[in-house]
Amino acid sequence: MQHRQNGASQEVAAAKAGVSVRSGRRIETSAQKPCLDTERQWRTREDPLEAVWETELLHLLENEPKLTGTTLLDYLQEHYPEHYDQTILRTLQRRVKLWRALHGPEREVIFRQQAVVAQQGFSDFTHPDNPVTIQSKTFPHLLYQFRLAYSGWRSVTVVQGGESYAALAAGLQRALQQVGGSPIEHRTDSLSAARNNRQNVWTEAYSELCQHYRMTPTRNNLGQSHETGGGVRMARSERCTQCMRVTVTRRVRTISFMIACRQLISATDRARLKSRRPCSLCRSLRRPSIRPSTLR
Repeated sequence: MQHRQNGASQEVAAAKAGVSVRSGRRIETSAQKPCLDTERQWRTREDPLEAVWETELLHLLENEPKLTGTTLLDYLQEHYPEHYDQTILRTLQRRVKLWRALHGPEREVIFRQQAVVAQQGFSDFTHPDNPVTIQSKTFPHLLYQFRLAYSGWRSVTVVQGGESYAALAAGLQRALQQVGGSPIEHRTDSLSAARNNRQNVWTEAYSELCQHYRMTPTRNNLGQSHETGGGVRMARSERCTQCMRVTVTRRVRTISFMIACRQLISATDRARLKSRRPCSLCRSLRRPSIRPSTLR
């Protein structure tokens, strides 16, 4: 119709609209214009949930928004075994999905973090997955790990004790000596060894340590572990299969042997970075990029 109003002939207007000349003539002379909205506004069958959706299921969802369609179907089959079967599962799941999108609780928005060369390094303590015994006696210890966000390079230090400042400082300085520089930013997850969480300030010793290595101390917000970025995965990288094969930490004879095995993890990481052949859980490793600094 628009082409005809602009002065085009019936044949030209039909060709531009992609219809036949006969259809174009019929549309032009018809009193009822074609509906441009092709979305169906009516139901093709009765609503199988009409009797229970607003009276029962909505109340369950409002009280517990995490309920799934499968759970609600189990509820219906338990209370109305002769009326609802598995054929309505997809309908129920779509209804729950639509309700959650329109009326459900607000979802937290998390933006993907982009690692920048020489920008961030992470520190964290973790408990080993497998217990270590020395002469049939359990050896209690922690693992301090430092990881570069961009390259994935890491250093592991055995800690005999708790998450103290001495353990943090020793492990961090050892890692910076190994990598030969320091990142611009050093992030932790509110470690008490580095931060006075009651007064919400950094400890004097940790501030001086970061200042000495020209690093800016940062932390993630309390209870927001995803803000640590690679730091969360760093603590779990102890489970790397290829790295664990060289440690043999289930039973060792001496502490020095175990420490040597842990040091071998860092050596294995450095060798893997050079050969560009990462293991299954370290495929994103690249050559470590850090900011050169004078390490004393």
